[in-house]
Amino acid sequence: MTVSRRMLLRMGLALAGLRGASLGVFSASADQPAGEASQPVWRHGLSLFGDLKYPPGFARFDYVDTNPPRGGSVRQGAMGTFDNFNMVPAGVKGNLAAGIQLIHDTLLLPSLDEPSSEYGLVAEALSYPPDFSSVTYRLRPQARWHDRAPITPEDVVFSFDTFKQHNPQLSAYYRHVVKAEITGEREVTFIFDTPRNRELPMILGQLAVLPKHWWQGRDGSGASRNVTATTLEPPLASGPYRIRSFEAGRTVIYERVKDYWGEDINVRRGCNNFDAMRFDYFRDPTSAFEAFKAGDLDWRVEYSAKSWATGYDFPALAEGRVVLEEFPIRNMGIMQAFAFNIRRGKFKDPRVRCAFNFAFDFESINKQIFYGQYERISSYFQGTELASSGLPQGKELELLQGLRRLVPEEVFTTAYSNPVGGSDEAARKNLLHAVELLSQAGFSVRDMRLIDLATNEPMKVEFLIQNPAFKPIILIYKAGLERLGVEVTIRLVDPTQYENRLREWDFDVVVNSWIETLSPGNEQRDYWGSTAAQTPGSRNIIGIRNHAVNALIDRVVFAGSRPELVAACRALDRVLLWNHYVVPQWTYQKLRTARWDRYGRPQVMPRYGVSAFPTIWWRDSRSVAKGGDSGG
Repeated sequence: MTVSRRMLLRMGLALAGLRGASLGVFSASADQPAGEASQPVWRHGLSLFGDLKYPPGFARFDYVDTNPPRGGSVRQGAMGTFDNFNMVPAGVKGNLAAGIQLIHDTLLLPSLDEPSSEYGLVAEALSYPPDFSSVTYRLRPQARWHDRAPITPEDVVFSFDTFKQHNPQLSAYYRHVVKAEITGEREVTFIFDTPRNRELPMILGQLAVLPKHWWQGRDGSGASRNVTATTLEPPLASGPYRIRSFEAGRTVIYERVKDYWGEDINVRRGCNNFDAMRFDYFRDPTSAFEAFKAGDLDWRVEYSAKSWATGYDFPALAEGRVVLEEFPIRNMGIMQAFAFNIRRGKFKDPRVRCAFNFAFDFESINKQIFYGQYERISSYFQGTELASSGLPQGKELELLQGLRRLVPEEVFTTAYSNPVGGSDEAARKNLLHAVELLSQAGFSVRDMRLIDLATNEPMKVEFLIQNPAFKPIILIYKAGLERLGVEVTIRLVDPTQYENRLREWDFDVVVNSWIETLSPGNEQRDYWGSTAAQTPGSRNIIGIRNHAVNALIDRVVFAGSRPELVAACRALDRVLLWNHYVVPQWTYQKLRTARWDRYGRPQVMPRYGVSAFPTIWWRDSRSVAKGGDSGG
């Protein structure tokens, strides 16, 4: 599912949430018995893993408090800047404001205590034919925009058409949806270009609905609005929050909508308990950390192993006013890596890319910088059952045999593993192997410089980063690469420059991550597919154009059972690994958090919700004694 790093990591958009090829029988609980074959069976939710946990008419999710306190506010930090409240051009233009997902409702909403299930929000029910060639959503009659106008099928069609046409990531995500059409007073049907893609009904459920009448109207100055342009005009929406105020590039504050139409919908009960949510922007993590220690931020996710090990020694922690807590991550895996731009000739040969991996001494970096907290990533589906290991067998081997002439032979003969360093002896051995690989690829060292013998050009590599925390790590990596004769520079740029250079593919190597849910699917095309490699703004920043990868993505998307999905993902994993598109980095299977002790939460937390903050949390009544309201 993405939440998309930007979607789980950055934007938090429900647009790219749960993704998955399906299981043998796509489960969806029927709210009424099937009649004749021509009669639709309306369902209140969907599951990719089996039966839905919650029956029709359920009161609330089990993981929310039955009567949580409401009120107060919470302040969180964000990096860089923002200049946009419009989700449509996100990834192509501008920097989207943190928290913008708070103002938008989607057709369905995911459950956090099931691995891959969604229930009706704007849509009260859905129906699809046995061959999954389409899906129809029936809207709730009470669904309203913040201006009290009803949410209509016209709004849903407008939203789908707009996102598909103008958002590259979602265009790839919706590529198999031919059209959306109004088929009833409150019904919208999405037509697919091929049957058997069982994930598509859920994908459409994640659609954020936009108000057609507002976007086709005029702004306060009388100018026509442009849904494809960035804007700092707070948009009309339908969610539990609206934008109350903002300071461009620095702060945005959301307020809870007191007459929110979905207040009593079962999937919203017990959620969204804060009256205000504030996001303050900082130039770098250090300044954000100092703001947290000063009490100017309430909640913090800690990504630095060093800070987690040594930085939380200020008085408020010793006094119990600040709480540190780790939440297990069970709902996703991750590939975080140094990613090559293989559109550039110097990275075309996989042996060159592999040599870069042998120059990276993770074990030494883990000891020197990370206090031994991390483990090395060895799979694109790290931390899930979808990760490959050992040699391929069974269905996985069968899939790969059909592509044998298109994939590296090591896929069949050698279990993938990263080089192991950690000592001078191991580092020398790894660098010698890197020299051998580079020689095979047509490179040679002359006067301490690595030269491409075909072009007589020296190997120069720029690491483009926006987070200064990576600089000391790359400096250690740089020392190893320079011993091979590689000329290395590090370019630290602001978030806007960084995004622009990524969109234009103007980079050598960047740090990137790809989130994988427990049920991958159509988003794999945007990650690794050939079409996405040629689409500016896509997540195939590497530039992968590989027939075997495309074929295995299709097997993932059209898997007819859970075992088929697992086999296809593992096969895809092996092919990606053995092409050495990245130098894998490290992972930590828990979310490190710090918070001022002003907040309460349900006693039993959702298994797949990680921290679920701030969705199901609330302002603790003890907060007055602990420093009062945090403002906003």
